[in-house]
Amino acid sequence: MKSTMCAMWTVMVLLAAGSAQAGLDFTLHKLESGRPGKTLLVVGGIQGDEPGGFTTAALVISHYRITSGSVWVVPNLNFPSIIKNSRGIYGDMNRKFEDLDPSDPEYETISKIKKIITDERVDAIVHLHDGSGFYRPVREDAMRCPERWGQCVVIDEERTSEPRYLELAALADRVVTRVNAGLYDPEHVYHVKNTLTRQKDTVMAKEMAKTLTYYAINNGKPAFGIEASKEFPTALRSYYHLRGVEGFMDELGIGFERRFPLTAEGVDQAANSNVALSFYNNKIFFDLADARSRLGYVPFKKDAAVEYVPSNPLMAVVGGGDAYRIYYGNRNLTALEPAYFEYDDTERDLEIVVDGAARTVPFGRIITVDKSFTVADRGECRVNIIGFSRPGLVNEAGVAVRREDFMDRFSVDKAGRVYRVEVYKQDRFAGMVLVRFDDGLRTAEAADAHGLVLERQANLFERVAAEPATGASR
Repeated sequence: MKSTMCAMWTVMVLLAAGSAQAGLDFTLHKLESGRPGKTLLVVGGIQGDEPGGFTTAALVISHYRITSGSVWVVPNLNFPSIIKNSRGIYGDMNRKFEDLDPSDPEYETISKIKKIITDERVDAIVHLHDGSGFYRPVREDAMRCPERWGQCVVIDEERTSEPRYLELAALADRVVTRVNAGLYDPEHVYHVKNTLTRQKDTVMAKEMAKTLTYYAINNGKPAFGIEASKEFPTALRSYYHLRGVEGFMDELGIGFERRFPLTAEGVDQAANSNVALSFYNNKIFFDLADARSRLGYVPFKKDAAVEYVPSNPLMAVVGGGDAYRIYYGNRNLTALEPAYFEYDDTERDLEIVVDGAARTVPFGRIITVDKSFTVADRGECRVNIIGFSRPGLVNEAGVAVRREDFMDRFSVDKAGRVYRVEVYKQDRFAGMVLVRFDDGLRTAEAADAHGLVLERQANLFERVAAEPATGASR
């Protein structure tokens, strides 16, 4: 049975006037198999400067298919702090689960995640973190000692009164064994770290009593932390996180399929191959995997909120005024400089001759060109090919355009291969198509790269069609 994803990326709405953080709410993604089984809740991003955790959670959403049971994922619990690359712009969110004043700016967020944790369908929780150094049960040196947090599975106590999973330590130990079967270096070894939170007679236990996992334990839900060392690059952290998450899925009997090889290199490629945005019901599409630092004169809708659908739950459009900044986690991918237009909704596509073959291309698509393309003239419509200019031309339809006819600085990508073809009808913006030049280089690498773009686009457009606008501000 095909896996389904519920509560996926809804249409995001960025209010034209608002703070950069306004409305950056976390999202819940339910990966349902349609078959009976346990439900695992995976949470990332409670601390915004721990990209291994939130990158891992996003990868589970975008690159896994659940074949039995369910996996629920919150990849961006503290989204404003992720954007700011801050542990917590309003303090440490993972210390707010024991007691919290309703006036705290994160009170609503904490209340919402608590309801998800205590949902009767959730059987266990895994909380993803990046920790300092390397945890060792016995002190070796300052970076490898009991006080460090990297490379461990964290439990609050050895046993819980929850009848389904009494032995937290035993389950964590089995997962650690699975993780350790795939170490890149023996120094990366995982251990189980028991914080003995129930005792509350140590400084650490008192701190841990305020955390998400201990709140879950006290509400009858087995909960575990997975820590990857901050000494590693993000891809290697996520590699170890994923080994742990897959270990818990296996232990719970949750079936899954992964769409990339579980290596640090595979993780890095997967994490950076899913960064695209669709604006205004597919009138505009940008693949941003290799975007220039700024893209100018982007035709945004006049006197309206900015509506967009991201291909990745860690993507957000923030800011306003002279530029909208596009973030992927704590990375600023590009800035879009808006030009505001009234919109036309009567046109839906373009007729384009690509390397001698006529095609009808809906707006918001990206097409591959080998040598040249020509946009067919369509009466009242004016074609503006960004980066192409010929004296005396107002409408650039009917002209054969090659890559060498473009000014590279106007390309969407740094490689100078992707360009915008925009259509206007009576000075109203109708839509956009992207053209990507292959220059006759039909290499396997080029084909794979373009295939990834097309796959992202297809998945993105499916969500645009399926998800109504929610009115949630961002």
